[in-house]
Amino acid sequence: MNELITIPRFERIAFIYHGFGAAGWGEKGLEKREEWQDFKRLYLRQVHSDIIHVISDVPGQTLRGDAMITGLPRLFLIIKTADCLPVLLVDEKKRVIAAVHCGWKGTLLRLLEKVVSGMKTQFGCNPVDLIAAFGPSISGRCYEVGEDVRGPFRDNCFPDKLFRPVPGQSRKYFLDLREANCLQLRRQGVGDRNIFSIDICTHCDRRFPSYRRDRAAAGRMFSFIALSR
Repeated sequence: MNELITIPRFERIAFIYHGFGAAGWGEKGLEKREEWQDFKRLYLRQVHSDIIHVISDVPGQTLRGDAMITGLPRLFLIIKTADCLPVLLVDEKKRVIAAVHCGWKGTLLRLLEKVVSGMKTQFGCNPVDLIAAFGPSISGRCYEVGEDVRGPFRDNCFPDKLFRPVPGQSRKYFLDLREANCLQLRRQGVGDRNIFSIDICTHCDRRFPSYRRDRAAAGRMFSFIALSR
């Protein structure tokens, strides 16, 4: 497997760069490509929130939040994860991109849904034109949560089908984080044919960082998207 995974549908878009890096692929990976040398890089202080930043100018400090939207060229929007779901979005017609960090808290707060809404109101994007890429994340076979997570999802009208009982364990469930975020895209009008997923479980595949598996020893996976022009 390559250190950097890309989505074929995104590769066909001439004016973007994107990727999901395996363990060990990070800033050095970004520095290797000669054509990226003059790109600026934007990271967030991720806090498992529904805070979204619309980037109209490169900020002078690290922003606090979990999603970025921009139409600025030559700026890498970078998300770091270690089991959470990284999502990249692009509108080919409007030349607008977004990068989103979807943990269970952000998912509960419908962060991805709000990002699509923000692209619509701030840039005039039509959700039917949006293309989404889901990177490697912990799968619904491994993401074990308790009633403290399931209860709030139920209270916020998420379907019970997102949770599957853990065999032999009372009040323990497997949460399907990918499907929970797919539902949000569909609610906003993004079609299934425009949702692409790298179905790798970070908890199972040691080529990727996993906090659930390795705790403090886990690194972070870099996911990025940028407009080239």
